[in-house]
Amino acid sequence: MASRKAKNGDDSEDLLTVPDGWREATFTKEDNRRGMIAESSFATLFPKYREKYLQECWPLVKQALSEHGLKADLDVVEGSMVVKTTRKTFDPFIIIRARDMIKLLARSVPYEQAVRILDDAMACDIIKISSLVRNKERFVKRRQRLIGPNGSTLKAIELLTKCYVLVQGNTVSCIGPHRGLKDVRKIAEDCMRNVHPIYQIKTLMIKRELAKNPALKNESWERFLPKFRSKNISKRKQPHKKRIKKQYTPFPPPQPESKVDKQLASGEYFLKDDEKQRKKQVEKVEKQNEVKEKQKKKRDKAFKSPEEPVKKKVKVTSETSIDIELLKKKVKKAQKRK
Repeated sequence: MASRKAKNGDDSEDLLTVPDGWREATFTKEDNRRGMIAESSFATLFPKYREKYLQECWPLVKQALSEHGLKADLDVVEGSMVVKTTRKTFDPFIIIRARDMIKLLARSVPYEQAVRILDDAMACDIIKISSLVRNKERFVKRRQRLIGPNGSTLKAIELLTKCYVLVQGNTVSCIGPHRGLKDVRKIAEDCMRNVHPIYQIKTLMIKRELAKNPALKNESWERFLPKFRSKNISKRKQPHKKRIKKQYTPFPPPQPESKVDKQLASGEYFLKDDEKQRKKQVEKVEKQNEVKEKQKKKRDKAFKSPEEPVKKKVKVTSETSIDIELLKKKVKKAQKRK
């Protein structure tokens, strides 16, 4: 019994694991011999500037859809494209893929890329980015940031996600595998929310390198991935005079002293009227004298002579010690030469 349980356990584990490179079998005509019961159709509008291109490539679109038993119509007057199922249609989901194809063609995706959506392994996503930013100038700058200089950022995103990405107007159209589309949507939405695409590109590059290592297949990759913190670089203008909040106290501030309280404290309140007037006159005279003294000092400043700078005497040390013997020798040598 134990051996049987062990065998059953091994079989269940094998069933849960998907082998590498496995693909689901394509839906053929033998899977649905009777075909479709009812007709279903989808229509989409396209802008005026796409009219010329669609007229040129429409025979190729018809040919690609006829292989799957679908019918396509182009109405230039109304500016619409219509795809319909026919009695020859055998795949029930192909009409959804055809609808996505005409949507991509309307969003300026070239025919060569739009045809890829008819493959079962491919999927598409049209991301609306205009509603994420209100200011038009800011929106244009962030959209350009997503493209990068000479389309380098967009090319890096395409290589890492294995998706075709096209930024056109207010939308971002992408075609590729489901996992890649998820990453592209995250990058586009974060870019519109002022997060630079380079951060997401770095994480995708690290993930791609980690996927190559089979030992890290069932482990968490969070320790390897970089953690970016947002930095608020813009400094808000601060006022010149900052109000410092005083410490909160439940008690009210003390009542300011009135004129009568001040007179009571100084004793002036109990003086007579004559004495009060005499005191005022004395104070007035004292103030006048102070002002006179200040004015006199100002006037006297003009008559004062400025202080002359004192020159310091430099002591000259002269050494008068001369070696007489050396001088005599020099004289004798000069006489011999003569």
